[in-house]
Amino acid sequence: MSRTLPALDTRALEGALTHPRGQFRRVSVVDETGSTNTDLATSAAADSAGWPDLSVLVANSQIAGKGRLDRVWEVPAGTSMISSVLLRPTDPSVHPGAPAFAPTGYGWLSVLAGIALCQAVRAETGAPALLKWPNDVLLNGRKLAGILAQLVAPPPAGVTSGVSAGGVRGAADGAGPGPAVVVGAGVNISQQREQLPVDRATSLELEIDSAVDRNELLPAYLNRFAGLYRDFVAVGGDALRPLSGGESVHALASGLMLTLGTQVRAELPGGQMLHGTAVRLGPGGELEIRDGDGAMHTVSAGDVVHLRRTGSDGVGYA
Repeated sequence: MSRTLPALDTRALEGALTHPRGQFRRVSVVDETGSTNTDLATSAAADSAGWPDLSVLVANSQIAGKGRLDRVWEVPAGTSMISSVLLRPTDPSVHPGAPAFAPTGYGWLSVLAGIALCQAVRAETGAPALLKWPNDVLLNGRKLAGILAQLVAPPPAGVTSGVSAGGVRGAADGAGPGPAVVVGAGVNISQQREQLPVDRATSLELEIDSAVDRNELLPAYLNRFAGLYRDFVAVGGDALRPLSGGESVHALASGLMLTLGTQVRAELPGGQMLHGTAVRLGPGGELEIRDGDGAMHTVSAGDVVHLRRTGSDGVGYA
């Protein structure tokens, strides 16, 4: 059985994530949720003022979580690190003077979370976490974490009171916080092999053989994410422009992306298969694949049902 992790310390997390130690403007910690992404997106759509840019919802357990393509992801209480962050990159009240945020920038927000999570795991534990395109974090070849981004829906037609939820009206007339995105991350911390849903998954404690305190790892991840995000907004969501640290988001992601340079098999809608070499990331975070005939193909996360690296025998692995 997994070891139950130390309880989430709400006061300690608030202190670590908000000014002056952190950059988050609202921190909410709950014991149980259906899905942190769904709950935060719903709350932000109903009350944009109450959920400003860089709000975070943290949960101890999740009973109806969603992965990519609506896959179910349930988390037993006290075994994982679960959080969702609300981002409003075009909010002029938070980012005064920032250049217009590029449409392609939205495709990189989940990648920013992946970069931050890899950096935090490496800094706090020494474990060599890496990215797998499009939205996973791997450790020693197994899935440690999944990341999912979703747009916050605007209000139903006919709802006109206040700024429209998700900032859709505000994006047009300059009056509101602009479009909102929720980026959720679920990290396996203390599960044992028999508790993991597939053989390709793992937990942090299985890999490092040491206890992990979410009250330390969570701020390490979230504060890195917030810093990368603010830098990214400052360069207009351009993944090729250097951030304050000197490297671009594209370079940071490429340096951590285990997928690049490997043979892959992409399963596309309708059962079509694309085999080739993962060459590089595109301007919007897409994956560019060169097939056996030398032709280049660009696939986005929404296009791909499954992506597997393949060995010389064509057999897929994580």
